[in-house]
Order: sequence, then structure tokens, then C-alpha cells
Amino acid sequence: MNETEGLAPAIHSILDAARSRERGGEGRVSVDARSFPDAVAETEAAGRVPIIAEVKPTSPTTTGERTDDPVDLAEQMVAGGATAISVLTEPEHFGGSPENLERIRGAVDVPVLRKDFVLSEAQLDVVESDLVLLIARFVGDDLPTLVDAARDRGFQPLVEVHTTDELHAAIDAGATLVGVNNRDLAQLEVDLETFEHVAQAVPDDAPDDLLLVAESGISTTADVRRMREAGADAFLVGSAIMDGNVESNTRTLVNAATGGDQ
Repeated sequence: MNETEGLAPAIHSILDAARSRERGGEGRVSVDARSFPDAVAETEAAGRVPIIAEVKPTSPTTTGERTDDPVDLAEQMVAGGATAISVLTEPEHFGGSPENLERIRGAVDVPVLRKDFVLSEAQLDVVESDLVLLIARFVGDDLPTLVDAARDRGFQPLVEVHTTDELHAAIDAGATLVGVNNRDLAQLEVDLETFEHVAQAVPDDAPDDLLLVAESGISTTADVRRMREAGADAFLVGSAIMDGNVESNTRTLVNAATGGDQ
């Protein structure tokens, strides 16, 4: 399969930029990670919805830019009940940086996800985080190697998929944290049925500790409840939290199990 065939021009641009940043850091990182599964379990035990709130200054699918101090935003998300924080480290298209992640991870006590377009093992060594995103479509046959390389460094790999074939490839690669992206990378359109379709294809022999994360298009408490019904264990939410009062927006989604619709 050609992993880049049919992609939107914006995604091609992002991948070209990622390839130009192939170099890693000064040495191999070793991470003492905060457990994301434990954080999910603690959130659920408290009767709340596990939300990974994303510090996303901008993106190709949004307008404008959020210029607040990233640390302040992350702290507001945690105050609103976020189970974990996602930090963009892609600079050209999302306004992120490894430095932002480093600062945020030093300021909060919840797991922190590095969200970027990691294409090679060397790129794992840019910055320490608790989780690291690996996008199945973009790494192709290298996925098992990158999952192992991430774990060898102490990372918890979150493997992002969009199709049932990618779901099976992620599980075969040993992934126990799988994110299902509701955004189509060809047209950049969002359809929540994507998660519902992919979640139905989880095989009977999947790991007992498999966690499914619903990504993209989660805007309301009704969306959260719909995805929970379909099998989502946690949610990665960016724009719906970043647009407006970050702490309040996070709290609304975290309390979706008991609160009303937005």
C-alpha cells in the first residue's frame, strides 16, 4: 500500500516537513512514564470521563491561533479534570515545539502525550513524554519496529488508526493503546461513524488491556456519550477545548456521563 496516496495537500505538506526533521535529539531518551491506563482507571473510578485535552495553538483545519502560554493552558485543562494532556510538537503547521512539551510535562502531574508525525526511530529521541503518537498509515510496515522502539525507551505508544485494516495491524504490532481518528486524511472531513465502524472490528482475541481512544470531532457531551456507547475508553479532544474557556470546556466533557448536552 502507498501510505501517502490520496492524502489531502495539507497532509502531504505536513509529512514533507516531518521528513525534513528526521534527526533526533542529542542522545537516546529513557523515560520514566506516568501510566496512562492507571490514570484512565482512576478517572473512571471517580465517575468521570477520561479526556486527553490537547494544547494545540493552531492547525490546518482551524482558523486563527491561540497565543496563550502553553503551560497555563495545560494547567487549566488539568484543573478542569483532564486525565492526560496532548502536546503538539510539530512547529510548521500546528505551532508546537518540543520545548512546550518539556515545560508542560514539568508543570503537570498527569501523563503527557507527544503528538507529532514520527516517521523514524531517531525522531523518538527528540523529547521525553509519557506517551508518543504513532500513525499507522504513515509508518506502514515499520509500525511493529517503532512500537518496540518506543517501549524500549519507556514511552507508551498510542497507535492511531482510521480503518479496520489499520486496527488489526496495530494490534498485531503489539499496541494496547489505539486511537481511532474520525478525520479522513484525504478530505479532512470528520465522521463519528468511523470510530463506531472500527470499534466493531476489534477481534475477540485482542489484548484484555486494550484501550480505545476516540480522536477528532468530539465537540459535545452528546458526542462523548455516543462514542462511549460505541466502546471508547478515552477521548482526545483539541479544538472543542481550545475554543473558549479551556478549564470550563474540559470540565464539561469530563462530566459528560452525568451532565447535560452543551
